[in-house]
Amino acid sequence: MGDKVDIAALAKLARLEVSAEEMAKLETQLPEILAFVDTIQKANVSTEAKTPELRNVMRADDNAIESGTYTKKILDAAPARDGDRVAVKQVISRKK
Repeated sequence: MGDKVDIAALAKLARLEVSAEEMAKLETQLPEILAFVDTIQKANVSTEAKTPELRNVMRADDNAIESGTYTKKILDAAPARDGDRVAVKQVISRKK
């Protein structure tokens, strides 16, 4: 990419106000950016991505805990409760 990039013309096309200091900085950076984009465009992407083999990852629950074992402890630690349930602030409105 040996061509010189006209930063002023690009800024005008993009309707951007670019100071002289920014213009000088962009004159050195933009060719490097374009060269990098050119390198990316040359990358070989013709092969399809392989989908990993899916499998069941569930395990047997050998040490099952009886239902309700920690219910009282959780309810006692909750800041608010409604009967046997933890009360939380409503975050989704049901109004249409």
